[in-house]
Amino acid sequence: MLVTDVMTREVVTVRRDATVKETLGLLASYRVTALPVVDDDGRLVGVVSEADLIRESVPSDPRTHLGPLPAAPHPPRRVDEVFTPRPVTVRPYDDLAVAVELMTTTSVKSLPVVDELGRVAGVVARSDVVRMLARADGVIEAELDDTYRSLGHPDWLVTVTDGSVEVVGPMGGGERSLAEVVARTVPGVVEVRVG
Repeated sequence: MLVTDVMTREVVTVRRDATVKETLGLLASYRVTALPVVDDDGRLVGVVSEADLIRESVPSDPRTHLGPLPAAPHPPRRVDEVFTPRPVTVRPYDDLAVAVELMTTTSVKSLPVVDELGRVAGVVARSDVVRMLARADGVIEAELDDTYRSLGHPDWLVTVTDGSVEVVGPMGGGERSLAEVVARTVPGVVEVRVG
């Protein structure tokens, strides 16, 4: 499975000079946890996350303190004060397994997907992977049946249980390899057995 198979293509971005308030509004409206920060040409220059934006933005409540409050720092006003430059990225045709490894080892919830010129082509988030893995077995089975039929193999029997695919019917090494490779490209497939 490739990043392009599951990434979100319509991406909301911000520029460095966007205000914190405006950017918080975008995160809330689009229900995302981070936004790519781009230059005038749409090239990625960084990422701004919820954590970046809320850090130092909520003042202490005087009702919770017995004495006078310490001087509050000035909250950030613009994205360029808080964003993370040079974020971890992936390309559209990278292996999705590599993107998942990056997200789980770095605790990043989403990765910008950039083209060869560094422009934002999409975003792949943990939630995209979760939706892909949660696809119903019947939907996966129907997609595989249609795909095998279009490849001239309507007699191959497909069974899907909890994302694990079993294909019965392919004969010889070439057909068995084809059945496995095709099944591994279908979103939601976690394992393939060809018998």
